[in-house]
Amino acid sequence: MAPLPLDLEPGLYIVATPIGNLGDITLRAADVLRSAALIAAEDTRVTAKLLARIGSDRPMVPYHDHSDSRVRARLLERMRNESVALVSDAGTPLISDPGFKLVWEARAEGITVTTIPGPCAAIAALTLAGLPTDRFLFAGFLPAKAKASADTIAEFAGLDTTLVFYESGNRLARSLEALKDGLGDRPAAVVREITKAFEETVTGTLGTLATRYADAPPKGEIVIVVGPPEPAAPADADTLDAALAAAMEAQPLKSAVAEVSAALGLPRKQVYARALELRGGE
Repeated sequence: MAPLPLDLEPGLYIVATPIGNLGDITLRAADVLRSAALIAAEDTRVTAKLLARIGSDRPMVPYHDHSDSRVRARLLERMRNESVALVSDAGTPLISDPGFKLVWEARAEGITVTTIPGPCAAIAALTLAGLPTDRFLFAGFLPAKAKASADTIAEFAGLDTTLVFYESGNRLARSLEALKDGLGDRPAAVVREITKAFEETVTGTLGTLATRYADAPPKGEIVIVVGPPEPAAPADADTLDAALAAAMEAQPLKSAVAEVSAALGLPRKQVYARALELRGGE
């Protein structure tokens, strides 16, 4: 006997869907997709396969990156009186997928927004990579052009956190090489086809991974996980003295101490005490 549909309140329901294995659909997500008055789907052909699996016959309309304000206006109008579910092709909507403008406008109009959490490729890859997960940054796709990609990577170079990127197979080796150039040869993992038959996690350094995939671009959905930078070795006394001498020659003592402390990663109190010693105890 098929489950009875839910009596959903009007509003927007953000529904996470499987990233590969259709068996990963949650019970709650399936109930919502069998009950919503309308499903806004990134690609209705993709979502139709999932709906067939869970026994849903709810109507769908396309909603994707190229949908304009008129499409959102029609969906918002429906949400005022009916339940509308938002799904992407796979995973959690809005995470490198369409949806944030729709959520923003729904909230601006006082429409209830409900999330039905579930699979997300970025989070799944983090659990597989074996790299620190206490702090991470999801950066989506790197820009296609080399300079823009290098500039973006440079923004992340100083962050003490694990980095997560999405990538396609034909750009993988190039992106790994660019990450190595911009971040150093950090430990990393390439995770692909998560939850599917050919799921694979390959670990190494950015350089070894770039070499591995240079002549053999893989197929499927890919996540790159890059470990945080190694802690810098403490600066020795000569390095500290040279940095302080140069800084104090160009600026007041307190500014020089702040600059050197930040540059060398040393406690400001320690740097200040040494600066006073160099200045003759002033």
